[in-house]
Amino acid sequence: MGETQKKLMTNWRWWLCSLLFVATTVNYLDRQVLSLTYEEFIKPEFHWTDANYGTITSFFSIFYAICCLFAGKFVDWMGTKKGYLISIGVWSAGACLHAACGWATAHLTGLDSVAAMRAVEVGSKAALAVSTTSVYLFLLCRGILALGESGNFPAAIKVTAEYFPKKDRAFATSIFNAGASVGALAAPLLIPPLAVKFGWEWAFIIIGGLGFIWMFFWAFMYDKPETSKHVNEAELEYIHQDDAAEAAEKAALAEEKSIPMLQCFKYRQTWSFIAGKFFTDGVWWFFLFWAPSYFSNQFNAPATSGLGQGLIFTLYAIVTVISIFGGYLPKIFVEKKGMNPYAGRMLAMLIFAFFPIAALFAQPLGVNLNSPWWPAILIGLAGAGHQAWSANLFSTIGDMFPKSTIATITGIGAMAGGVGSMIIQKVAGNLFTYAENAGAAFHFLGFEGKPAGYFIMFCFCGVAYLIAWSIMKALVPKYKPIEV
Repeated sequence: MGETQKKLMTNWRWWLCSLLFVATTVNYLDRQVLSLTYEEFIKPEFHWTDANYGTITSFFSIFYAICCLFAGKFVDWMGTKKGYLISIGVWSAGACLHAACGWATAHLTGLDSVAAMRAVEVGSKAALAVSTTSVYLFLLCRGILALGESGNFPAAIKVTAEYFPKKDRAFATSIFNAGASVGALAAPLLIPPLAVKFGWEWAFIIIGGLGFIWMFFWAFMYDKPETSKHVNEAELEYIHQDDAAEAAEKAALAEEKSIPMLQCFKYRQTWSFIAGKFFTDGVWWFFLFWAPSYFSNQFNAPATSGLGQGLIFTLYAIVTVISIFGGYLPKIFVEKKGMNPYAGRMLAMLIFAFFPIAALFAQPLGVNLNSPWWPAILIGLAGAGHQAWSANLFSTIGDMFPKSTIATITGIGAMAGGVGSMIIQKVAGNLFTYAENAGAAFHFLGFEGKPAGYFIMFCFCGVAYLIAWSIMKALVPKYKPIEV
């Protein structure tokens, strides 16, 4: 009888998992439209400098981190169905609103049209008014985008908890999380061609509109397993196979003392995690936001060209393939070498911390060999190192803290990463603008002008992980879980 039930069991949970994958893909596509249209379309139209762009990317980083602190509570409060619908509705609206920034800027600055706005003299008061006004409008749109996007992962994780037994959750999570990599890979192939054919505004509208299509499917496909007409009794029994064990676990968790947020800062373990996030999160966002501009400026390979698209695709393909193995290395150290989980994880993180050093050679090899493929490959290796590092960094929380405090520490770390990212984006934008204006008067290790600015940033990105690891190791040299 049990075997018959198994054969007749529906698999609706995997259809919902595929929806989570699509949502995560759209999530990453929406945040990349700006970086892939900035250099060729938005920068000249709004008379921006890299400092303006750095302000916008830094704001997105910190505001997204702040929203992440509250997104989980919001999804729990609204419920999975409504919470996810609202989240993707807000970020899709924010994505589409970017398209109105040109019209709104022209209107607010008293110009007759977007064409008149583009034609104002560079360096004039009118150009300054256009750039200033448009920056504030883009900040508003990026804020709406960040607000909505912060709900994606809490909602997706909640769905996997509702629809999958414990043994399947890690696999289901890896499937929908792969949407981030697919989004990063698809973006350079989709967004620049749309901007060329229809205009940059339509790139935002079309990519943003995908979220509204997703909402239609979600509204009709999702219900709680107990009330879903697509889930039969056999699948429901499979989904709830852990209920008894989870109830006991929740009872034990209720008895476990939670650490108040302010008290968390008394522990070295908290500061260790803060250091790991603060120094490294911004490196990933720097590559995400600035790589298209770098290839365009340094190698005349704009995102609209086949070469530019190929470079960005190659970069993220390397990240996707290599980072998959990030979770296996500490497992080998623990199971084969007999190390405790924390020691194994820290050794793995030290190894991954050396990957970003590849970024140190991106600029010299790219320029001296006159090939942008070297930077694409080396930055891809650095990005793969980050993803593997990040996966293990999050796992150190479970090694050190009681379960009742894991969410709190995760939120603190997200804020630290957001602050670090905000600083890197702002510094990068101001540095590139200053270096470009200074020209040959600005030198760094054989490079001058804007290329020198890029090399400075790559140097920091290359050593950031070793700095973070050293601080973490100094704060928590040995496995020392917190006892409450």
